[in-house]
Amino acid sequence: MVKTISKILLSIFSLCVVCLIIGCNVDLFGLFASNDLDERLEEKNNFRYLTSDERNTVFPDEFSFIVLTDTHVEDGNTRDLEKIRAEINGDVKFVAILGDITQNGAEKDMKAVTEFTRTLGVPCYPVIGNHDVYFGNWPVWKKFIGSSRYRINGESVTLFILDSANAFIGKAQVDWLEKELKTAKGKVFVLTHSDFFVQDKIKIQQLYDPAERARIMSILRDKCSIVLTGHSHERVEKEFGGVKYLSIEDYKSTLTYCLVKVTPTGVSYEFKKL
Repeated sequence: MVKTISKILLSIFSLCVVCLIIGCNVDLFGLFASNDLDERLEEKNNFRYLTSDERNTVFPDEFSFIVLTDTHVEDGNTRDLEKIRAEINGDVKFVAILGDITQNGAEKDMKAVTEFTRTLGVPCYPVIGNHDVYFGNWPVWKKFIGSSRYRINGESVTLFILDSANAFIGKAQVDWLEKELKTAKGKVFVLTHSDFFVQDKIKIQQLYDPAERARIMSILRDKCSIVLTGHSHERVEKEFGGVKYLSIEDYKSTLTYCLVKVTPTGVSYEFKKL
């Protein structure tokens, strides 16, 4: 028994050392924390945070929206996040936060974030990240937000928010996306937490199932404008099948956000640093 425990501890220590050596930025606790995916995906029609008007809205033919990610709010401190309010003008119609909104899913942090976002004057669309369900805190997300996957309907734009907090999306959710795309109006944007691509081959933050990534990318081909992700804390820009795959650096340490501009003729984006 003692030998078995020693082997387990040695294996864990070795894994930690390897991760430190190769600089893969793996959050080891995240490998074990998010074990409730099936339950999360059952909440697809449950909305606590978003109102019906926010989920079914009218966007003008020309507008902008703000995207940021990995805010990692902790101890109820939203001061850095509050800086984004000054960036919202009449052209900005909504804000999206692409996961790891909180550091560990604590209730006081989710409460602080949702209370702040209600002061923005425009809707805020939250995306669930691995940190947001740490320590079994999925019930906290469910209490304040509700569903971890959902759709935003507009005549000129449709948004699909996917749950990739476990570093995969799963067949049921991909099936849902494929079905829902058939009725999507206007330009399509997909928002999720985990990356489709990373810059370095030794990094492992991206969606880990190549077959799943390939299927999603095939489904989205020529149907989606941009897939927006976070998680790896670095900017990555790729393109496949007429779709831009854009991973945004973390807001927590860089205070960087992406401003996406939608016009009748296309979509463009630029990065801004506060």
